[in-house]
Amino acid sequence: MLFPAFSIGLANLLGFLEWRWLRTHDETWKRLYFFWLRIFAVSFGMGVVSGIVMAFQFGANWPELSRNAGSVIGPLLSYEVLTAFFLEASFLGVMLFGWGRVSERLHFFATCMVAIGTLVSTFWILLSNSWLYTPRGYAMVNGIVQTVSWVQIIFNPSFPYRLVHMALGSFITTCFVVGGVGAYYLRKGLHLDAGARMLRLSVAFAAIVLPIQVLVGDQHGLNTLEHQPLKVAAMEAHWHSEGDGAGVPSVVFALPNAKAERNDYEVAIPRLGGLILTHSACGDITPLTSVPRDQRPPVAPVFFAFRIMVGLGMAMLLLAWISAIAWWRGRLHVRPLILVWNVMLPAGFMALVAGWFVTEVGRQPWVVYGLLGTADAVGPQSTATVAVSLLVYLLGYAFVFGFGMFYLTKLVRAGPQPSSDGPDVAGGEHTPARPLSAADTSLEQENTPWN
Repeated sequence: MLFPAFSIGLANLLGFLEWRWLRTHDETWKRLYFFWLRIFAVSFGMGVVSGIVMAFQFGANWPELSRNAGSVIGPLLSYEVLTAFFLEASFLGVMLFGWGRVSERLHFFATCMVAIGTLVSTFWILLSNSWLYTPRGYAMVNGIVQTVSWVQIIFNPSFPYRLVHMALGSFITTCFVVGGVGAYYLRKGLHLDAGARMLRLSVAFAAIVLPIQVLVGDQHGLNTLEHQPLKVAAMEAHWHSEGDGAGVPSVVFALPNAKAERNDYEVAIPRLGGLILTHSACGDITPLTSVPRDQRPPVAPVFFAFRIMVGLGMAMLLLAWISAIAWWRGRLHVRPLILVWNVMLPAGFMALVAGWFVTEVGRQPWVVYGLLGTADAVGPQSTATVAVSLLVYLLGYAFVFGFGMFYLTKLVRAGPQPSSDGPDVAGGEHTPARPLSAADTSLEQENTPWN
């Protein structure tokens, strides 16, 4: 999920950067566009390589999920290929290699289409994922899910909140990468104009969008409380009801003890949890002990991941507002603030991973909530087979991630270069007759044994 999320944010950033260049013809915007275009190409490729194995995992590791819910999941993932993949594939080549070979407006159109394609892909993936949490529009026929209403499937209750929350999270993640890279250049005294623009752009975006994300997250939480109350109980490590009108405390820190059904070393604020979760100081939520142990999600991972996500979100919001005030006072480039932006570069990725931990671990023990248990969805593979395949996946991902990060680091260190744009058509550069070999002579014109 890391690289697709980064690609979503970068694609839309590229659309903005190219729009700014078309409006102003300022060479700095052009340099920034091609700098982030190269990074986008690498991250997009890493996202495709790391994500394509998921299609095989459905059949190899989760055959019962495919058999029982394939009539819903299969078409949704197919629609992603028919819409998002085709859209991206149609315009990605023009976006990456078309500068100087097509008109400026057509190139900008291609960039926008790729950006839209990433959002369309997000739409279908999160739609499929959301249906697993709040299944609607189906009927059970001999234990198999059969589609009844695609309208109800598409507009299932959790989908709108999950889609907006994830899209904003992708934008914020990219925003802090851009701001962190800009701060790095300012701290090193390199590419000062480009670095300053990246930082200012990130500050403005984060200061506006992060409060919106907080509101969206709050509504997403209310939706989760309605449809998955035990996940919310795990997020707060709420074991027992406090009684009518007593509200729910907000647990700042604790060590959840699932065996004893209590929290050890708990530090809590009375009633604050009810106020946040239900918007009422007297509000109550379903406790974990209301269901048998085997129907509860793992509490500790959900509890701590939720606090990491919220803590990082609040830290990013605080940094964005402090930076906005410093910008207004003309002190945005002071060294301590730049250093903090540099350190916070991976904060969006960390919050994203923590949020998906809350989402996926909090769904347990269900793979389709209320319909199909996780234990019932797995295939008949032996432990050794699963362990070996997992090891191969980990090694493959480590290889892709390692080399990808190595190359991305080299690109960042090189920085926005004036020569990073397309061919100098006015100076005589052109598309070769044979682009893959950069040769100007066609095969028919060459004196080869084949002619």
